[in-house]
Amino acid sequence: MSEPVIRLSGLRKAFRGVVALDGVSLELRAGEVHCLAGENGAGKSTLIRVLTGALRRDAGEYLVDGRPMPVTLTPAAARAAGIGAVYQELSLLLDLSVAENLLMGRFPARAGVVDRRALREQARRKLARVDLDLDPATPVAALPAATRQLVEIAKVLGDDPRVIIFDEPTTALSGAEAEALLGRIAALRDEGVAVLYVSHRLEEMFEIGDRVTVLRDGTVTRTGAMADFSEDTLISAMVGRTVEELYPSSTDRGETDTPLLRVRGLRPPGSPHAVDLDVWAGEIVGIAGLLGAGRTELLRAIFGADQPEAGTVEVDGEPVPPGRPREAVKAGIGLLSEDRKELGLLPELSIRDNVSIASLTSIASRGLLSRRREAQRVDEVLDGLRLRAASYDEPVSTLSGGNQQKVLLARWLVTDVRVLLFDEPTKGVDIGAKAELYTLIGDLAARGFAIVVVSSYLPELLGLVDRIVVLRRGRVVGDVPAAEASEEGLLTLASTGRANGAA
Repeated sequence: MSEPVIRLSGLRKAFRGVVALDGVSLELRAGEVHCLAGENGAGKSTLIRVLTGALRRDAGEYLVDGRPMPVTLTPAAARAAGIGAVYQELSLLLDLSVAENLLMGRFPARAGVVDRRALREQARRKLARVDLDLDPATPVAALPAATRQLVEIAKVLGDDPRVIIFDEPTTALSGAEAEALLGRIAALRDEGVAVLYVSHRLEEMFEIGDRVTVLRDGTVTRTGAMADFSEDTLISAMVGRTVEELYPSSTDRGETDTPLLRVRGLRPPGSPHAVDLDVWAGEIVGIAGLLGAGRTELLRAIFGADQPEAGTVEVDGEPVPPGRPREAVKAGIGLLSEDRKELGLLPELSIRDNVSIASLTSIASRGLLSRRREAQRVDEVLDGLRLRAASYDEPVSTLSGGNQQKVLLARWLVTDVRVLLFDEPTKGVDIGAKAELYTLIGDLAARGFAIVVVSSYLPELLGLVDRIVVLRRGRVVGDVPAAEASEEGLLTLASTGRANGAA
């Protein structure tokens, strides 16, 4: 086995007495993708910042090609040592061109004037390294997210790094775009680059990873070949408990004559098929299907965000006017959208304001907002959800993905909803926060809420819900008790519309 490009031994970092890294050891080798797994708060970001010189380590040895790195390592010195990083939040300047971003600080010039022809040519050569055929004069703002990611990689490759750190690189990408990026990372590995890959998406780690190191509470719990792990054993190493313990147990719903949510003949915009759906109080129903099956469209039609072409929605036997979200909220329906940042959260507002915005009329008195009443009502709900924040007056953008999802949930709980529609509730959320959300959803069902969950991750549906409704091209092709379902059967239903043994 070759000598590691990077070797960390006994790394320690603390912030005001709180230990973020405690005795961490790690080796990165040329031609290998080394995955870094762990919950939010496990120490992954701190470790990356130490590696790139953004943070000073308190103790421990840091070697690059056997040479010790100084404790006072700077980002510039780290880059000079051959360490590059591609972050979730890209460093590109949107108003500048691709070429200007790629050669920032190193513009070719003649007699003190930027040589635009040379700038374009050098930029093209950098883009060719990531197989990107793009006009270098294109403004970065005009590029889709996947192309921006490739430009960022081309920029990092311009320093000829021997090590590249990828920090959640696929978060903003579609499935196809993520697959293409993973292929590019695999090509870098084959060129002899040492890759450190950080992601909440375990399936990506298993697809691309050669080795994995697991962090929990700032310490290394396991390191080994990716092939030695299953998804279950990796999750157990990350959270310290088995996969089965992540999901809540089913609740006893008792006997009722009518479902809390009744949907009849509902046809979302553009769909030729009508959907019937019943959800009883205390029941969690999952909606499964392939991309484009109409899962999100169904939730939006139930909530009234889109005007359905036909059909009715009832809550506890009372009809809900179609296409009117305000009336749906009054009837007791809440929707937690898939894209919480674009369609749900207001990032510049405080945590408390994001929660209260859907219930201002009940908090206000004679048209004036009562801050005391707002704080009393909102804080009680947030405390019950165990939201982690220094203050509820902090901007909601400062929260992790899991805590942002709790803010959206609190928004609806303040309005006294009884039916909750979750669209990909754990998207972009680490495994520990997922477990908390599963517990919260289970607790809500135990309190008598009717809950609908759309998820693309079948193990999540199988572990969390009571019953799974399968959609294919907008039509219901299956309705299966979760206890009798399997991933293979659900995929068969979703792709062909035909059952394959136990669904």
